[in-house]
Amino acid sequence: MIPLPLARIAEITSGALTGMADPRAVVRGPVVIDSRAAEPGSLFVAIKGDRADGHDFAAQAVAAGAVAVLAERPVEAPAVIVGDVLAALAALATAVCAELPDCTVVGVTGSAGKTSTKDLLARLTARIGPTVAPPGSFNNEIGHPLTVLRADETTRYQVLELSARNVGHIAHLARIAPPKIGVVLNVGTAHLGVFGSRETIARAKGELVEALPADGVAVLNADDPLVAAMAGRTRARVTWYGRADGADVRAEDVTVDERGRASFTLRTPSGSAPVGLRLYGEHAVDNALAAAAAAYELGLPVAVIARELSEAEPRSRWRMEVSDRADGVTVINDAYNANPDSMRAAFNALDALAGPRRRFAVVASLAELGEHSDALNEEVGRLAGGAGLAGLVVVGEDAGPILAGARAAVEEAAGAAAGEPASGAPPGPEPRPAVRVLHAADTAQAAALLEGMLAPGDVVLVKGSRAAGLERVAHALTGGDGQ
Repeated sequence: MIPLPLARIAEITSGALTGMADPRAVVRGPVVIDSRAAEPGSLFVAIKGDRADGHDFAAQAVAAGAVAVLAERPVEAPAVIVGDVLAALAALATAVCAELPDCTVVGVTGSAGKTSTKDLLARLTARIGPTVAPPGSFNNEIGHPLTVLRADETTRYQVLELSARNVGHIAHLARIAPPKIGVVLNVGTAHLGVFGSRETIARAKGELVEALPADGVAVLNADDPLVAAMAGRTRARVTWYGRADGADVRAEDVTVDERGRASFTLRTPSGSAPVGLRLYGEHAVDNALAAAAAAYELGLPVAVIARELSEAEPRSRWRMEVSDRADGVTVINDAYNANPDSMRAAFNALDALAGPRRRFAVVASLAELGEHSDALNEEVGRLAGGAGLAGLVVVGEDAGPILAGARAAVEEAAGAAAGEPASGAPPGPEPRPAVRVLHAADTAQAAALLEGMLAPGDVVLVKGSRAAGLERVAHALTGGDGQ
């Protein structure tokens, strides 16, 4: 953060200094919302949450070195008192960003793949200048300004992830840190229950390209019609990425190895170079292309882009993390979050990685799907039931639709296998054993059920909505850190 005296922070946030706060005391950062992260020179933002109230930890933050507290009521510490702490946080971030004219802001949005794309792009921009990017998925009205406030006079690039829970959210985030480049990945079914339709989701995601200046660049997915239609909503120049022949930055000759990692030729207007991803799942190609297209617009040579993409490892936790146990069991921890589109991508990755090995999955009901919830969760069940699994464990009290879909798919497959082949027809492939579809009340029971079925060499996919906490299943199976 750029150094700011408390008097200036109070002016920016329309706040009042209390608690014997020294108006000349300088905040140098970081700006934190966890009192345990406070350090000398920091500003502690007291946010009242569902389980804890930051105001109760103000004194601890100042004792740890925080210069002051940004709060909505008086606390036992020097403070800037404001009417709305989140609005004040946004105002502070907006003011700091405006003081950094040499910093280029790149925004990334989409229904799936935002964090992985952001991580790849931040690696690329770091090759040409000091870069600030959010850890994990700091992409909402709290995480976004906190990330912006990490920038200082040395920062040349901010790679920011923008999430929408309703129409207008991305426009709000874009006003905090006006983007010069906007990357839109896809329009899927995440948060369908909030938005009501994919068209409304597209309306919300498109707020990013509407925020771009005339001399900016909109990086759009040529393979997604709803994203492609956003070209008419921006003043900026459009560059296209994807698998389509007409895309400016595209992937050619895509192959996937026995571990589910993709290789391809990266084609750009000025040449091509080979890429061999260390990320798992063919869907990682699309994220890599989006990052490559934005980096190309920033002037990186295609050979450098290809090399950096090929060397990139996963940065954010619980997203296609692949672990091999000593007994040869492979666990795919993709438990950070899920929607119908990412669920399909995860099962495709499982199929590529498992090959002839026995495969298992543990899933949970998808959330925020509104009136479509039962139908879409039943569809997920059918997807899992038809994925050639040896066993499926569905976790939670709301598992009914997934269980119904999975069992229906298993019964249909069994019925088809029992049918007599046509006269003279060659024998078909050996039918797979029917998948065991089990219900677990919680993650502990799910892990126990899986351990009872697994044998050396098996592969397990762990995939579900964030609230389900399925990372605890992966932790139990691997002995890793599930917190």
